[in-house]
Parts: sequence; C-alpha cells; structure tokens
Amino acid sequence: MIAIVDYRAGNLTSVRLAFEAIGAEAAPTSDPAAIRAAERIVFPGVGAAGSAMANLAELGLAPVLRERVAAGVPFLGICLGTQILFERSEEDGGTPCLGLLRGEARRFVPRTRADKIPEMGWNQARFERPHPLLAGIPDGADFYFVHSYYPAPADPADAVCTTEYAGTRFASMVGRGNLAATQFHPEKSGRAGLRLLENFARWDGR
Repeated sequence: MIAIVDYRAGNLTSVRLAFEAIGAEAAPTSDPAAIRAAERIVFPGVGAAGSAMANLAELGLAPVLRERVAAGVPFLGICLGTQILFERSEEDGGTPCLGLLRGEARRFVPRTRADKIPEMGWNQARFERPHPLLAGIPDGADFYFVHSYYPAPADPADAVCTTEYAGTRFASMVGRGNLAATQFHPEKSGRAGLRLLENFARWDGR
C-alpha cells in the first residue's frame, strides 16, 4: 500500500489516479497509523511552504514522516513536497522545513520580462546520475512543472536531475538513500511521469 500524505492541500486525486492507471494501490491519508503502516509514502505538492508546515504540525505528521524516512521506507516528494524536505524555504518570509535534506528552496529571480514566474509548462530533465526511479526514461525527457521556488541542495550529490529556467540551473529531482523527490509533477507528465511512478511502486528504497 502506498500512502499519499493528506496535509489539507495538494493534488491528491490526480496522484491517486496516476497510481491507479499503473495498477498500484494508493490512498490519501492524514492518519499517522496508516502512514506508519504503509510500504511506501508519497508527499504530493500544491500550496505554500508556510501553510504546509503548519498543517503538518497540527496533524502531528512531521515527526511521523521523519521517522519513516529514517526507517528506510521508500519516500517520494512532489513539487512543494520536494521543497519542504529541505531545511528551509524562502517562501512566506522564510519557513523552517522538515530538514530531511540539507539545503533550501529558493525563489526564481527573473532576468528579463520573458522569464515568467511561476514556471508553468514542459521542460527537460537532464540526468546527473543514475537512479532506480529513472529506469526506462530517456535522459532529457520532458516533464511538467508548475513552481515559483526550486530546490537548492547543499550537497551537489543529492541532485539526480537538473533543469534550466530563468537563467538558473536547478535540481529538478533529488535523492538520497530511500528518499527521492521531483520538482516536476510526474502525475501530469504523460508516459515518462507514469514510468517514474511505476518505478517508485516497485522500488525498495535502495
């Protein structure tokens, strides 16, 4: 069973339907016991860092997520669910986050009028290193992005894929051990995104 973390925001239905399309059982939940019992955990992302962290605190889920990642459970963050894995986000005046990865989420700074923030649309992900979630996906595949902030890991080795937008090359997928996360939305990214989710549904976290 894959637990989709319900933190009172996020694209829960589209993520669930994407897993359903590949024949994987996944269900939204805010129940700590259900998340502890899950074989895999997905943190989907829509919204702002400040409200997301406040909701996690109110629901008592932040320590549960840290606990399950430390226990080796395969974990996938998506979009905002990627940004809050870091120590802090620049959003909402500076937000302390989960601290599962060193680094922060930074806001894009447009260089010209052509740089529209948020980035919204398809963009390429360049592979920086192999990862089990990328099996069967070609380097440079297009994925769908909607974001104003981007992950900036303190350790460059945490960057699995990179993407360029508004003059910034940023980590569009990060990974360390059993923790993986994408700034793009795999559930909205067609065949490549479904393949990534299929790989996650089989991944043992190694």
